[in-house]
Amino acid sequence: MVLAGVVAGLACQGETALEGLTTRAEQGDAQAQNSLGVRYNNGEGVPQDYAEAIKWYRLAAEQGYAHAQYNLGIMYYDGEGVPQDYLQAHMWVNLAASKSQGEKNEKYAKARKLIAEEMTSAQIAEAQRLAREWKPKTWDELKQGLETESR
Repeated sequence: MVLAGVVAGLACQGETALEGLTTRAEQGDAQAQNSLGVRYNNGEGVPQDYAEAIKWYRLAAEQGYAHAQYNLGIMYYDGEGVPQDYLQAHMWVNLAASKSQGEKNEKYAKARKLIAEEMTSAQIAEAQRLAREWKPKTWDELKQGLETESR
């Protein structure tokens, strides 16, 4: 009986942590949005839902959060939650690589190279152009877009 209480307590702590993460994500915290995307992507504490993962990754990525940009790019590369799109995959991973250093930069650059191997030179040039022209959005801009979508 004691063990059941411990397990129940752990489940409640997990729910509380998830609630806190969700609250921060809904308030525009890009790191929390990315973390929530990871949870939905992997089914950690929530049902696996690629569309929901994409939603959270995109919100963080659009604010310029590099790891979310990488995660979003990989979702486009794999075609999970979105149609497979190497151009979008390259653009997002390229943005992540341009902002990172050290091991993460190496990881992102390697992924960008693998994506590029699936593309024509014209597609790579277009993805690079899109990355150069991309500008981060504020949480207020993204929130307005969400409100418009829900109407």
